Amino acid sequence: MDSAVVPHFSGLRLDSRRLSSSSLPNSPSSANGNGTADAAAPNGFASPRVAGRPKQPFVIGVSGGTASGKTTVCDMIIQQLHDHRVVLVNQDSFYRGLTEEQSVHVQDYNFDHPDAFDTDQLLECMGKLKSGQSVNIPIYDFKNHRRCSESFRKVNASDVIILEGILVFHDQRVRDLMDMKIFVDTDADVRLARRIRRDTIERGRDVTSVLEQYGRFVKPAFDDFVLPSKKYADVIIPRGGDNHVAIDLIVQHIPLQCYLDFQTCDAFDDSSEQIRGMHTLIRDRDITTPDFVFYSDRLIRLVVEHGLGHLPFTEKQVVTPTGSTYTGVDFCKKLCGVSIVRSGESMENALRACCKGIKIGKILIHRVGDDGQQLIYHKLPMDIAERHVLLMDPVLGTGNSAIQAIELLIRKGVPEDRIIFLNLISVPEGVHCVCKRFPRLKIITSEIDVGLNEEYRVIPGLGEYGDRYFGTD
Repeated sequence: MDSAVVPHFSGLRLDSRRLSSSSLPNSPSSANGNGTADAAAPNGFASPRVAGRPKQPFVIGVSGGTASGKTTVCDMIIQQLHDHRVVLVNQDSFYRGLTEEQSVHVQDYNFDHPDAFDTDQLLECMGKLKSGQSVNIPIYDFKNHRRCSESFRKVNASDVIILEGILVFHDQRVRDLMDMKIFVDTDADVRLARRIRRDTIERGRDVTSVLEQYGRFVKPAFDDFVLPSKKYADVIIPRGGDNHVAIDLIVQHIPLQCYLDFQTCDAFDDSSEQIRGMHTLIRDRDITTPDFVFYSDRLIRLVVEHGLGHLPFTEKQVVTPTGSTYTGVDFCKKLCGVSIVRSGESMENALRACCKGIKIGKILIHRVGDDGQQLIYHKLPMDIAERHVLLMDPVLGTGNSAIQAIELLIRKGVPEDRIIFLNLISVPEGVHCVCKRFPRLKIITSEIDVGLNEEYRVIPGLGEYGDRYFGTD
């Protein structure tokens, strides 16, 4: 199966033009345990949005029958999206509290009917999260069947929002908020066994009442409301959290959608116009070489700083001049830079300014003859296999040179997930080319251009970067 595999991708700004759909890899419809895609999704993935203002998080809806493994699937997705800010919102939090009269006859109340949920409040909270605001999510007490009036769970704005619940696909207004809809499909007997265990242990109920509720309300509601909503799913996961192949396949696509949505580092939210202004200057063909170098260096510094933020760190305590203890972090010590000659050498000064005394290696990739073969010359630190590597090249076009350089680093013993690729501009074709080959790589860029033309030149681009930077054009 030719499924797209993408890295954890970060950027400072995505070009405002809509990317061509032809540049996107095909999305799966439904994944099964055999690693194949079933044609079980009538709608396909929602079209990825191009970054705008305000930026929109990527919303994933996860539905399925009671105790089907929805929460397990959500937890596995969250674990694999560790480089993104992800928040989980449970539909169960929006149960309506029972009145005194309803509480007396709680055995006759249908908790699996759509009217049992305060959908309007759910929509209000989701709307605020999508607009970048923090919200207070209610906390529901399943033993007393009421909301905790004084307690809330504060949820901050995130890059990815996962909305989970049995009926999150029932209301079209809720479905319209979602970019990806996942239905967890698990055998009814397995679900019943799980529900008995959960409700008796976690919610203080006896087996008889659980079975009675299941026969009167749960199963009829599943047949009437939950199962019919399966048709709205983009992805169907058989066997729930036990289906690791399906979940891995889904997660491989989520970061790609996120980067097309464009995730801006919070530190740069207020300076996005500054970034675009600097891009406007360096793309101007009439700019002088000193000004081109000056504004390129400013952008490169931002890219380098952002890339350093993806390195691992350890907690460290220091004593301040006031005698107080400050708990912070210690920077990654085993680090080096590698520039792809010669354009990549323009990024070395910014790296040295950020990392005092850092070792920098070089890779020269030179195309010879008409058959496209490339000769690679390199000079790298002897212990590079023990280091995290910041690979530097200002422009990611076709991705061919980048792949050659990354393959060399891997042959030298550098683990793929320890390589961070830094560049000023990228195009979708190059990103996808690198992504498929190296799924655990991180890419940091300041802007994504429209694409490549017939001559494989970046459009709109900025010309021959090395010549313009070093004044040899």
